[in-house]
Amino acid sequence: MRFQQFLAQQNIEFSAKRYGLDAVNFMALGLFSSLIIGLILKNLGTWLGAEFLVDVGTQAQAAMGAAVGVGAAFGLKAPPLVLFASVITGLAGASAGGVVGAFVAAAVGAEFGKLLHKITPIDIIITPAATLIAGLLSAQFFAPIIAAIMASLGEFIMWAVELQPIVMSVIVAVVMGMVLTLPISSAALAISLSLGGVAAGAATIGCAAQMVGFAVMGWRDNGVAGVLSNGLGTSMLQMPNIIKNPKIWIPPTLSGALLAPFGALFGMANVPSGAGMGTSGLVGQVGTLEAMGASAQTLVLIGLFHIVLPAILTLIFAHFMRKKGWIKTGDLRLTD
Repeated sequence: MRFQQFLAQQNIEFSAKRYGLDAVNFMALGLFSSLIIGLILKNLGTWLGAEFLVDVGTQAQAAMGAAVGVGAAFGLKAPPLVLFASVITGLAGASAGGVVGAFVAAAVGAEFGKLLHKITPIDIIITPAATLIAGLLSAQFFAPIIAAIMASLGEFIMWAVELQPIVMSVIVAVVMGMVLTLPISSAALAISLSLGGVAAGAATIGCAAQMVGFAVMGWRDNGVAGVLSNGLGTSMLQMPNIIKNPKIWIPPTLSGALLAPFGALFGMANVPSGAGMGTSGLVGQVGTLEAMGASAQTLVLIGLFHIVLPAILTLIFAHFMRKKGWIKTGDLRLTD
């Protein structure tokens, strides 16, 4: 049997879809189910004086590596023995290199585990052993290097935004906003880059503009359900419509680009776990409160830059484009 046939038999596929979409997206679900939801519960517990919620949130955040490891392995179509061992490789990777380290260790371990899955009589020993050895070696040698590169890139972006707040905040808002709407994880990207401060604030504005923008722009096509799905869920739901008519992407993207520099001037900031979330579950807003402090001024700025102004600007741009015939009724309709 040729090696390519053997890889196909073991369900090992080295492709952009398998890694860039499947593995990364499921890794992002693991990230949300641990680190991000932990942030929400921890902050909520702090504000309400509920120690139990603080404890739950703290433990959820501590288990991030395990959740990311299982998510990445699941996205790589790992069998059960590999999937369960990926809890350990993810934890080891997170300890050595954060989110990126957890993903790298889990992915390498999962592929080696799959490689040897069910080809020996003692599969119950060989498969998890291969997963653990390969994953832990990757955690020790490769995860810190990749994590350091990502952190350096994030530091460069934050430095550039501080140096050139107008130009760079526009770039960050547009890029992160579009990544949010694409079928990849902007949250994972922001956390991997350790994106914080004003740069994270610009990213949040760009992401919020996509979600709120598509929500209000699609009101006539989708009603209240569409507003909630896009505004509190994800703008990714509009990707099939964007493919059909890319012009519908212009109003929310332009809104984020215009608002980001003003947000930077007002000191809008965020933490990495909230930077790429926009208004999804209001995680971006919770992160902003953590970064800037829970005050009346912060709440007003959040309301303006994350909700009100993106909605108004998007509707203005969309109205102009509808008059030109570039956007038509039904262009933003969500399918069941």
